[in-house]
Amino acid sequence: MRVWLKRMGYSVIALLGLLFIFIAISFTNHRIQSKQESALLVPPGTMVNVNNHEMHVYTEGTGSRTLVFMSGGGTSAPVLDFKALYTRLSDQYKIAVVEKAGYGFSETAKVSRDIDTMLEETRTALTLAGQQPPYVLFPHSMSGIEASYWAQMYPDEVEAIIGLDPAVPEVYEEYPLPSPGTMTLTGMGARIGITRFFPGIVDSSAAIQQKQLSSQEEELYRALFYKSTQTSNMNDEVKMIRDNAAKVLEHGVPDVPMYFFGSSGEEVPVKNWQAVLKNYIASVKKGEILILPGGHYIHNEAPDRIAEESKRFIEQL
Repeated sequence: MRVWLKRMGYSVIALLGLLFIFIAISFTNHRIQSKQESALLVPPGTMVNVNNHEMHVYTEGTGSRTLVFMSGGGTSAPVLDFKALYTRLSDQYKIAVVEKAGYGFSETAKVSRDIDTMLEETRTALTLAGQQPPYVLFPHSMSGIEASYWAQMYPDEVEAIIGLDPAVPEVYEEYPLPSPGTMTLTGMGARIGITRFFPGIVDSSAAIQQKQLSSQEEELYRALFYKSTQTSNMNDEVKMIRDNAAKVLEHGVPDVPMYFFGSSGEEVPVKNWQAVLKNYIASVKKGEILILPGGHYIHNEAPDRIAEESKRFIEQL
């Protein structure tokens, strides 16, 4: 018995030693690769200081209206993720992509992810970048909650909401969220570079899969993915999403025109995803919805159709 226990002890020590070596190799490789990639990470937009941390706001185009793109939870490179759609709109409108703390080129910071803080940071970042309301909001996924809250709290600042497979408050009553422990482990794995051993994860992103980016932009997308995946801000946002959604739900449906572009729902772990979006838009005074075949990042799969319909909707406001 003692011999068996001793052998088990040696095996555990050996496994722990191998794990430590793997972590050390992964972290060293990650540091080296990150240093090489740092030359790519030049923000194409404006960096502004908000709440004592740096946020990135990208703008292009001209026109009398400003369209604000708000990324879904965990999107590592919002400026590139939305590129297929906003380049089809910036010939007629000004566009702005706000990258929240921990996203894209923005700094990861120790700031609360309650909905009031996130909204005020978004509004302030836009102002510091030279943009002024009213805005037409283009939220993807989880940012649908923030967009609705914006229209509730500052109705004069929101001309319309054009949702890109957006989440509505009711969704989070049943949405299966990962446990805090799981998010901590995956976040730690990203910080020590384990994600680099699985390049298929970043290559499966919709912007790359749908060939919406140039080879140089794909390289930049990968660099941003390894920089901003499972950041603490992203994880904290998920931890607070039910409380944030409940707060938005209390205020009801905002009185603002809305057009939702919904996906097939197959990539969203919520039953009757399409029905939830349809029920919500049915309560909007001036609301439309178009269900398109494709995945959750619908703006990369059907940018032409979405751009065409968005222009029609905006011009009728």
